Formats: sequence, C-alpha cells, structure tokens
Amino acid sequence: MSKITGTMFYYYFVCKRKLWFFTNQIAMEQDSEDVLLGKLLDEHSFSRENKQILIDDTVKVDMIKNWKVLHEIKKSKSIEEASIWQVKYYIYFLKQRGIHIEKGILDYPLLKQRKEVNLSEEDVMHIESIIKEIEDILIMDKPPQIINKKICMSCAYFEYCYI
Repeated sequence: MSKITGTMFYYYFVCKRKLWFFTNQIAMEQDSEDVLLGKLLDEHSFSRENKQILIDDTVKVDMIKNWKVLHEIKKSKSIEEASIWQVKYYIYFLKQRGIHIEKGILDYPLLKQRKEVNLSEEDVMHIESIIKEIEDILIMDKPPQIINKKICMSCAYFEYCYI
C-alpha cells in the first residue's frame, strides 16, 4: 500500500487529474496565489497552538487539541466536501495507529465559522475503497480525463489541462 497523504485524499475529491499531476511530481501549487493565502491563514490562525503535526511521515495535520480533537484550517467552504473527507481520512489514519480522535473540526477563520466532522463505520468502508481508487490512479500511465467544472478556472493546473 502506498503512503496516501491528506493532500492526495483532498485532491481525490477535487479532481482526480489534479491528484495524478501532484503524485507524479508535476507541481504547480507552489506558484498558486490561493495556496499561498491558505498557508498564511494557517500560520496566523490559532498562533498559540502546536500546528502542522507530521504523523508517520505521511499526513500533516493542522492541529490536534489534547490528542482528542483534530482541527483542519481552511480559507473557504468552496470545496467543503473534499475538506470534510480529508478530516475523516485524518481521523481514520490516526485510528489505524491506535490514536482515538473524538471528532474533527473544520475551522474557517475568515468566515468565523467551524464545522464538526465525525467518522462513522460507513465512512471507514468508503475511505478504504477510496484508498484503493487512489492507488489505482497512482499507477496510471497518463492523467485521468479533464472534469470541465467551474473550479477548473482557478486551478493551478489549468494550463496543463486547457492550453
């Protein structure tokens, strides 16, 4: 089994093509204004907390309070489903390593909102099937098809897909 990162899990829900580019070291995110804004937001939010916790050299969790509540900091709700599943994956990942997380929280500091995220047994089964799908994408010779969605216009990989 491959090391599936939180970013990979997130990209699975955003765009499988983006996931393929990312896992094949075709990196465009470092120049993305949205990514830079997200990093700044993450650095300046919850500044008194221990953040960016790397676990098993695979997932990097934004913050865990008392090893019970996992927090993921997001700039906006634009791709909330992907964010929710990323948090569920983190909870699953930690549970596989004997760390019981009571719940996850999606924090939206700019919106002054948060959303609670829980992991059900049904979610665990879904995550395990997604892991297999991600592993299949990782071994593809070429990227999956273009998804042609509104989000493509602001994607760091736009030029790879459309130009």
